[in-house]
Amino acid sequence: MAFDPAATAELLHQARAARAPAGPLPAGAAPSTLAEAIAVQHALARRWRAIPPAGFKIGATTRRMQEYLGLAGPAAGFMQGANLHRAPAALAWAGFRNPGVECEIAVRLGRDLPAGPCDEATAAAAVQDVCAAIEIVENRYGPPPAGDLKALGTPTLVADQVYHAAAVLADAPADWRGLDLGAIRGRFIIDGEEKAAGHGRDLLGHPMTALAWLAASPEVAAFGGLRAGQVVMLGSVTPPIWLDRPCEVIAAFEHMPEARLRFV
Repeated sequence: MAFDPAATAELLHQARAARAPAGPLPAGAAPSTLAEAIAVQHALARRWRAIPPAGFKIGATTRRMQEYLGLAGPAAGFMQGANLHRAPAALAWAGFRNPGVECEIAVRLGRDLPAGPCDEATAAAAVQDVCAAIEIVENRYGPPPAGDLKALGTPTLVADQVYHAAAVLADAPADWRGLDLGAIRGRFIIDGEEKAAGHGRDLLGHPMTALAWLAASPEVAAFGGLRAGQVVMLGSVTPPIWLDRPCEVIAAFEHMPEARLRFV
């Protein structure tokens, strides 16, 4: 029997609606390749009327995140507009399943980037704004903190938006092109205590290299390329911080307004 991405997308949708584990999926329903995983993502976006999507998130842009997730390289997932929030944000703790947070740099595109090979300069020229951001991720896959990834399988992780749940976006600095985005340092502060830190260069060597990777990715190709107005979460400069209670989260990057999130 041929693999049916729409049927698998419906299973993931039902799991989200019921706040039930999203995997491992039943035999025959789990994607076994990246191409099948991307087809499920597209079907899920269609199910949620999110085509074109409000943006994309890139996961595993750092070597330590790739090792953490068992991935050979980055992976991407689409984002819905309803799950993008402006900082400072207050979000209900009960609205998330086993949440964690990631300290990210995000961009908003000012022009389209067609699917296909892309270099750093071309990617940067398409960017309108850069800002600090927090991605909220969820363990939807079993035991904490990250679930049973071996049992789940990487294709299912990609099909399910690579842990994505929501994002919080700070205001953009006035002149981001004057910043050294590779050298910029980001700190992750939870309830007033710095928990982790990293630099823009941790994102595939430079944030715009990560954006160029996304433009050339099969995930974006399935959605017809990147479009003006979309938001892209370029990846976390720190490992995820998995949370066990409501708290205040701050992503603080040098020379940028802070992204602030309070779980209530």
